[in-house]
Amino acid sequence: MRPARGCCCHFNNAINNCFNLRYRRTLKTPSLAAEFPFVAVASPPTRLSLSLRRRLLTVASSSAATMSSSPSYDKELAAAKKAVSLASRLCQARSQAVVSLVLQRELPADPFSLVAEEDSGDLRDDSAQDIRARITELVNDTLSTDESSSSTLSVEQVLKAIDCGVSEGGATGRHWVLDPIDGTKGFVRGDQYAIALGLLDGGKVVLGALACPNLPLTSIAGANQQPSSGEVGCIFFAKLGSGTYMQPLEGGPAVEVHVTATENPEEASFFESYEAAHSLRGLTGSIAEKLGVKAPPVRIDSQAKYGALSRGDGAIYMRFPHKGYREKIWDHAAGCIVVTEAGGLVTDAAGKDLDFSKGRFLDLDTGIISTNAKLMPLLLKAVKESLKEGESCSSSM
Repeated sequence: MRPARGCCCHFNNAINNCFNLRYRRTLKTPSLAAEFPFVAVASPPTRLSLSLRRRLLTVASSSAATMSSSPSYDKELAAAKKAVSLASRLCQARSQAVVSLVLQRELPADPFSLVAEEDSGDLRDDSAQDIRARITELVNDTLSTDESSSSTLSVEQVLKAIDCGVSEGGATGRHWVLDPIDGTKGFVRGDQYAIALGLLDGGKVVLGALACPNLPLTSIAGANQQPSSGEVGCIFFAKLGSGTYMQPLEGGPAVEVHVTATENPEEASFFESYEAAHSLRGLTGSIAEKLGVKAPPVRIDSQAKYGALSRGDGAIYMRFPHKGYREKIWDHAAGCIVVTEAGGLVTDAAGKDLDFSKGRFLDLDTGIISTNAKLMPLLLKAVKESLKEGESCSSSM
C-alpha cells in the first residue's frame, strides 16, 4: 500500500534490497498470436454448473460480438509484459517510472492515461536529492538493458514519468491501471509482491499482467510462506477472451493455466492476506468453517494470490477489509482478469462483478471473493450467513 506523505524515507530502508535483486534478462515479447505455437495446456478447463454456464455463455456471446469490432490488444499486452518485467527489478516509484516510460515508448500513437499509486511529491523535497539521483540512475540502468532504449533520462524526466499516474480513470477511453509494488511489506520482508498492470477500455478490464518475482514457478498448494528451493519468478498475463498464461519472468515458453476444477469444499484451500490488518480473519475463518474447508489458509501478500489462484494452487480467495477501507482499482484490476480468463469468477460479497468504471476506487459490497464456478454458489451462501451472524452479534452487544 502507499505510504503516508513524508514517508519516502521508509522505502530508503529497503533500497539495498533493490540493489541486490538479480538483474534478469529483458523479456523480448512478440505478439500473443506469435507465442501460441509454443503454449502448452496445464490443466483441463473447469466444467460449469448449468445456471452459471448460461450466465457465462451470455457474457461470452456479448464479448465475442464486441471483440469482432474491437482491437486485438496484442501490442498493448506485449507492452504491458515488457513494462512489468523490467519494473520487477526496481522498487515503488522507480517501478512506476519504468512502466510509464515503457508504455509511452511502445505505444506512441495511443493517448496515454495512467491510474497509479505514486507521485513525485516527496521526491521533489530538498532532502531527497540523493534519492532522486539514485532513482534516476536505476531507471536509466534498467531501461538500458532493453535494446529499444537509447537515450539517457534526466532527473526531471523520471519525475515527470512518475507523475503520469494522476489519471482518475473512468468509464470512457483507455486507462492503464498500475500498482508499482503491490505488497510493499512483503517486498521489504523478501516475501511475495507483484507489479500489477491492467488496461481499462470503456471501464472494463481488457488485459492484465502480473509480475511476481518471488513466486515459485511450481505450485505453492499447502505452503504458507515457506521458502522454495525451486526456480522463482513468473509473470501471469491475460487478455479478454484469450485465456490466461504463465511464463518464467526471465523468459521462456508460456503455459496456459486454469483455476482448479474442484467442487468439494473439503478439498479446497483458500488464500487471504498475510497481514492481519488487511483483512477480517475472524470472518474468513467463519466462512471457511461453514464451507467445510479442512486446510488452513495460505497467507501471502499482494496480487500474487490472484496468480496462484489462476493456476489452481488454491480454490478460493477472500478479502474482507476493515470497515471504512475503500478498495483501489490498482489492487485488483490485473488480478481480476488473470483469474477470470483462467475460468474463475471474481465478485463482491453480494455476488456482483467488480466495477472498475467509477474512478480510482471500487464501490462494492463488504469484500471481494474469488473461486471457480462450481464453488461460487456455496461460497456466496457461506458469506451471506457469516455476515448475517456478524450483524446479529454486533446489534446484541
